[in-house]
Amino acid sequence: MCYSLLASHSKFLLNLIRLLWSTIKKMKKLVFLLAAVAGVSFANAQKVSEKEVPAVVKSALQKSHPNAKELKWEKEKGNNEAGFEVGETDYSVLIDASGSILETEVEVSEAELPATAKAYIIKNYAGTKIKEVAKITDAKGVVTYEAEVKGKDLIFDTTGKFLKENND
Repeated sequence: MCYSLLASHSKFLLNLIRLLWSTIKKMKKLVFLLAAVAGVSFANAQKVSEKEVPAVVKSALQKSHPNAKELKWEKEKGNNEAGFEVGETDYSVLIDASGSILETEVEVSEAELPATAKAYIIKNYAGTKIKEVAKITDAKGVVTYEAEVKGKDLIFDTTGKFLKENND
């Protein structure tokens, strides 16, 4: 009798240990998933107050865009990004910590998107509307176009050749 009680108690403990181990493995996966999501969130742009932006960065923006008002600052991959409007046009300027402008993004009309880029979008994203279009000029003067379609940024060169797709 004592032996059978001990045997059933052992089976119970063994099953309890298996259940706990299974739960711990699931928890590890959940913790890993949460850490990955948090990492992606922090890797993307983070809003910052103007007080947190270095003076050299603000000065560089003021020199390049003296009419910039109502600035919205973000941190993006260690750089500072200023978003603003001049008239009816949206701008975004990416500036590194030393005050060098890395790229300038200017909202443009869909009509300014190269015809080849429009054809690519029609072919590969049939029936999808272009949300917005921007002209991007990098520090070396290289111009690309960005078309936002289905939450993705499609990047094209000045001839309309597709270069890459970025998740927005």
